Amino acid sequence: MAFHTETTAPNDTANIADTVAAVRAGFDSGLTRPVSWRLDQLRGLSAMLRTESDRFEAALASDLGKPSIEGYAADIATVASEIDDIAKHLPKWMKPRRVKVPLTVQPGRAYVLPQPLGVTLIIAPWNYPVQLLLLPAAVSIAAGNACVLKPSEVAPATSALLAELLPRFTDSKAIATVEGGVDTSTELLEQRFDYIFYTGSTAVGRIVHQAASRHLTPCTLELGGKSPVLVDDSANLEVAARRIAWGKWLNAGQTCVAPDYVLISATHRDRFVELLERSFAEFADGTDTRTNPDFTSIVNERHTERLRGLLANHNGTVAFGGDSDVADRWVEPTIIIDPDPDSPVMQEEIFGPILPIITVDSLADAISFVTDRPHPLALYVFAEHDDTIEHVIDHTSAGGTCINHVIQHLLPSDLPFGGVGESGFGRYHGRAGFDTFSNLRAVLKKPTRIDPKLVYPPYTEKKSKLIRRFL
Repeated sequence: MAFHTETTAPNDTANIADTVAAVRAGFDSGLTRPVSWRLDQLRGLSAMLRTESDRFEAALASDLGKPSIEGYAADIATVASEIDDIAKHLPKWMKPRRVKVPLTVQPGRAYVLPQPLGVTLIIAPWNYPVQLLLLPAAVSIAAGNACVLKPSEVAPATSALLAELLPRFTDSKAIATVEGGVDTSTELLEQRFDYIFYTGSTAVGRIVHQAASRHLTPCTLELGGKSPVLVDDSANLEVAARRIAWGKWLNAGQTCVAPDYVLISATHRDRFVELLERSFAEFADGTDTRTNPDFTSIVNERHTERLRGLLANHNGTVAFGGDSDVADRWVEPTIIIDPDPDSPVMQEEIFGPILPIITVDSLADAISFVTDRPHPLALYVFAEHDDTIEHVIDHTSAGGTCINHVIQHLLPSDLPFGGVGESGFGRYHGRAGFDTFSNLRAVLKKPTRIDPKLVYPPYTEKKSKLIRRFL
């Protein structure tokens, strides 16, 4: 597996204000409003992903050591497919939505009119640097907005490729890509936007939210946190172990909705750990994950050091794995049984191939463990009994929930994706994303031919009685 050394992205902030002003001029000209323009941009994004697939896969391999099939599936094919779906439904989404009017305002007609917000800023993370830039961009464009796109500097090869290709496949008069590091992001947040969409850490999300508040700019924050997995006594343990192990293997656990820790009863814990270990071994197929071409590297040395720190101080029992190498940006898939709940591995989002297993006495204890902590971005339940599943859903809160699998609730384009509480706010994907990036303007239209004097002052006793009876 080839690894790159960590690089510093360019930080040219001199032209950022001019870039934002130029994009706003494109929006103000009315360029982005016609459905034809919106569809042309969506088709351009889809064509870019399909025709330049090999280059994107190579960039993802350079930045993250991603296996070709993972890069293709998560950052290219599914994104192109969802963009095509957005284009298919866009003309319908743009239509006014008729609303019933009460008797008190009849005759009249009411409707909701989706209109563009203006100029949007989309700041993407490094873990899925194509998907998490282009999907929010697609729904923003579909809603008729102009966009400034900020790829992650931590994935420099992908960032450079996006900056090169986007002007070729989309209209640069209303869609601009700005590369750079922290200074660039800081300067961007000094500008006035009509909507900001940020995906990344909770700590940076707070900074983005604070910056947005200076201009009273609404925003969506797609953050993260610790996404728990509840494995009930009724669960199919073999399938659960395989699917949970896959969720940690995928992108080496560097996914905002990766299973972060597992809650399971003592009755099934040891057998479940054996099945997890077997699943990881089957995935590796006899090869050391340090050199396995199907296992993603950690994004950089700093994050590898952070994960090593989690492995060094947990006061639990390592049942499997535990090795790491900073120079190779490698952390072995690791299972930790019953770490200290106050240790860093149970307090921080892991964002790596480390999986704590917490022993609980009952389903009620598992639910209490979850609800005593901030609301997660995702919650996973493995159970065969519907009443158990419904009980967990009714007694917990999470941005999204997947039953008997992990991560895959992101795939249906009609399922809104987003967090709750500290895991973020705002929703996107499909029509939910279109609505997020739209001003859903309320319109009531009244005729003038009927204008009863009953509603106007002076409010005589007779009028008051009639109005009270009518209402």
